[in-house]
Amino acid sequence: MPDVSIRDFAVAQLQTLLRAVGLAESSERSTKLLAEAMGPGCLRPLTAVPHWPSFVADDHTPVEFSVALAQNEPPAVRMIVESLAEQPGPAANLAAALGVLDRLTAQHRLDRRRLDQVRDLFLPDDPQGAFSFWYSLIVNRDAAPAIKVYLNPEVRGRESATSLVSEALRRLGLGAAHPTVAGHALQREGLDRFSFFALDLTEADRARVKTYVSHDAAEIPDVVRAAAAAPDVDPELLADVVALAGGGTGPFDRRPLMSSYTFLSGDVDRPSGYSLYIPVRDYVQDDLEACERVLAIMARCGMDTAPFVMALASMVRRPLADGVGLIAHVSLRLGRPRPGVTVYLSSEAYDVTPPRTRTRTKAMSL
Repeated sequence: MPDVSIRDFAVAQLQTLLRAVGLAESSERSTKLLAEAMGPGCLRPLTAVPHWPSFVADDHTPVEFSVALAQNEPPAVRMIVESLAEQPGPAANLAAALGVLDRLTAQHRLDRRRLDQVRDLFLPDDPQGAFSFWYSLIVNRDAAPAIKVYLNPEVRGRESATSLVSEALRRLGLGAAHPTVAGHALQREGLDRFSFFALDLTEADRARVKTYVSHDAAEIPDVVRAAAAAPDVDPELLADVVALAGGGTGPFDRRPLMSSYTFLSGDVDRPSGYSLYIPVRDYVQDDLEACERVLAIMARCGMDTAPFVMALASMVRRPLADGVGLIAHVSLRLGRPRPGVTVYLSSEAYDVTPPRTRTRTKAMSL
């Protein structure tokens, strides 16, 4: 293990995960893409101490995997990746990520026009906050991997996030949507805030624009109200999934629940889709309990549990009860383009978070 780099460790995990969910034929090009996206700083040997405190995962592994599931569709595998520089730091990592972007653009013919329209807003010379530029790599059956970028609305300070997102939406032809999002999701001053802004790097007719709002200490009515900004949202299903994942109705006062609004081609003043991300790891004792909750959510949604079980089995290297955080998030996708459930799985390359005591877990659920 001391001679294995974090890049090679993550690539091996991806290969195993792809085989488990029936995407082995995508392994060669997907692993090359992951290796490229991780940047030169991920060539360092995997040691007990991460070289950079990445916020992608609790143990600072700069990669997180997820499996997106939908009825009557094959699963998709996704990765969140932070590119690391050889000598990592906020500005150096941003420079490394942009160097990766240039290479990926040449290799995959990425469409960067929407990114170029907002680049000066989100990519300053002195980035602030937890990150400035993350990649999302998406592996689907019978298709080339898709690439999305996550930008940080707080990159110029938390106080600038709302105005920055408003201007970005305006430049992208979605200025009329900002009041819709704000009216539904930014109702609790100091507790609701923009936390991510994401863009697909693909042709305009298929590209999505996504805005994310974190809800500190939220209760179920808060996210039901937030979801009403989008059409075709089932509030009863949403409330049930939150209660199943969080073990109660809230307030969820550890890591926040997070709303995501998906804008598709043709959208003007409201999003086509809504997703809620629930940090299930903060509201359970251990990963065995998290697994039980995910299975209950999938049953509530009428979904086949086999792909999730196979994905989890491919990632786990310890008894589920011996830690918490392997199952990090679960999200419910509502509306267009693909309703379903996504489960986020941590690499745990560096460390495993010990399980919580049952007393503490019970207190968090009350």
